[in-house]
Formats: sequence, structure tokens, C-alpha cells
Amino acid sequence: MVSSETRNPLTELRRGVLAFCVLSVLRSEESYAFDIVRTMSGTGLLTSEGTIYPLLARMRQQEWVSTDWRESAAGPPRRYYAVTARGLRALDEFSRDWSRFRDAVDALLAPSAARATAQGGTRNDA
Repeated sequence: MVSSETRNPLTELRRGVLAFCVLSVLRSEESYAFDIVRTMSGTGLLTSEGTIYPLLARMRQQEWVSTDWRESAAGPPRRYYAVTARGLRALDEFSRDWSRFRDAVDALLAPSAARATAQGGTRNDA
């Protein structure tokens, strides 16, 4: 068991939101795994290509994505991924929850004077 002191909180957050980020990428158009990796690698959310394949397999099992094999002029056939209606519902629900979560964290991380103002009060250090 790894102690909480040695875990990187950003890694844990990334792990928790990665599937929803993939769904968001696929929302606009279907894609194959390497293109998903390429799109997400510029954001810093996807740190290794080996992460995407097990994630996509889990997302297929959850019926969040469907797949289709297509011939490729550049080599072997590619498996394309598309978001399903179930995946879109999961993404919409996550997006609502994420907004509330993000706002709550931002409010707590803000300097205390800004927090007090946001809560409708004033800071009194006396």
C-alpha cells in the first residue's frame, strides 16, 4: 500500500478525469487511439500512450464508446472509437458535477480575504 504522502494529487485527479476527457475528445468526432493520444498529449493530461488502451477497453465495457475497424492507407486496420449515448450521458453528468467541484475547490484555494468576500463576509483578523 502506498502512503498518501507519496501520491501525487495531480496524478490522482488526472486518473479520475481521464475517461471523461476522452469522451469529450470523441464528442466532436470519432477517432482512433493514436489520434486521441496526440490530441490529449498537448494538454498534459495523458502522460503515456500505454494508458489509453486499457482505458478505452474499460470504456467499451461500460458501453461509453463503440468501436469500428477501418482500413488504413498508412498500415494495418485501425480501431476507431465513437462516443455512445450512454457515454454522452456520463459526460454530461460529469460536466455538471465537475463545475460544482471545481468552483468549490477554487473557493477554498483562494486567498482567505477573497474567500470571505465570496461568502458575503469580511475578514476580521482582530
